Amino acid sequence: MIKALQQTDAFAAIKILQYRKLLTGRFCFTMALRMLGTLVGWWLYELTGDPLAMGLIGLAEVVPAISLALYAGHVIDTNEKKNLLLKGVVAYLLGAIILCALSYYFYYKHAPKNIVIWGIYGVIFCTGIIRAFVGPSFPAILGQIVPKNILQNAITWNQGTFLMASVSGHATGGFCIAAFGVPGTLGVIIGLVILSLLNLKQLQKFPVQNIAANKRTLESVKEGLNFVFKTKEVLGALSLDLFAVLFGGAVAMVPIYAKDILKVGAVGFGWLNAASDIGSIIIVVLLTMYPLKQKQGKRLLMAVAGFGVAIIIFGLSKLFWLSFTILLISGILDGISVVIRGTIVQLQTPDEMRGRVMSVNSMFINSSNELGQFESGVAARAMGVVPSVVFGGCITLLVVVITWFKAPTLRKMEY
Repeated sequence: MIKALQQTDAFAAIKILQYRKLLTGRFCFTMALRMLGTLVGWWLYELTGDPLAMGLIGLAEVVPAISLALYAGHVIDTNEKKNLLLKGVVAYLLGAIILCALSYYFYYKHAPKNIVIWGIYGVIFCTGIIRAFVGPSFPAILGQIVPKNILQNAITWNQGTFLMASVSGHATGGFCIAAFGVPGTLGVIIGLVILSLLNLKQLQKFPVQNIAANKRTLESVKEGLNFVFKTKEVLGALSLDLFAVLFGGAVAMVPIYAKDILKVGAVGFGWLNAASDIGSIIIVVLLTMYPLKQKQGKRLLMAVAGFGVAIIIFGLSKLFWLSFTILLISGILDGISVVIRGTIVQLQTPDEMRGRVMSVNSMFINSSNELGQFESGVAARAMGVVPSVVFGGCITLLVVVITWFKAPTLRKMEY
């Protein structure tokens, strides 16, 4: 059982200037990331009309992200984190510029469609490489900026910032597509990445932990993996979320629901994309003011089960207001899960292992979104869009039932 580090000031972490710079930089970068994901899904479906094409976006990004995750963790722990983060964001900026050029030549110079499609996949593959290093760097730096006694508060604010950026990115992406088209939306994305760079450049440098720096790559990677697999609460929480997101990834099919089932266009697409994140923001704000005090493990399992039920209802819905509402509820439930899991991982991880453990966390959680997107695309092609979403929700419920009986330490966990 984990003993929580208690604090009473809900704004304790926000009072730290370096933490505010990190949050601002992450907000801008995450918003750009979500806008690009929204845009690419819409653009490829417009180009191909094939749900599998959207599933392949996830595969193109997740293959390099998973392949490099463990090595990236070692690199993060053995290098100065600020410079590494800045290099990753600059590389992402270059990818957005390339996509902007592709969109310009496609819409205004009539570049061949196949070249554009393969160009998009190529850039997304490169962003997967970048994300393997950038994604774990943000939480690794957080653990070095914030004192231990307010770490739980900082984690909740960090998650709230991430979710607000996701909402803004998804919704703004849909609105920008409707107002400015694909090239104009990519211009907005480029501007956001530049704003992120300006804030992250103001961070202090973080000294390398000698313990990690003196280890060989393979030894260092094994140490990170062993820590995760020996810490049962961490392993159980990550595994539960992995399978829930993998099979319950209905968001990947939102472009099809918006275009062909609900018929609400780009603006409706933006709202549907934002719905789950709006729900997550609501619950994260509440959890910031009123943190969970007990039975966190049981609440985690119940939240994931509720998420599975919500996905089933969304899959069957033919009404925009019902689809939006149920996605909002799914976001509330997912927000509970994310806060509990994030708190467990950060509180349990020593400073010298943050890069490696956060990379393993990235493999389990972040990459599951892209694998879920690929699974959703394949399932939609094989059994139809609606049956595939309902099937995914049912599998999520099955995973919760299995975890309830097979992982009693997680069910009884409190912090």
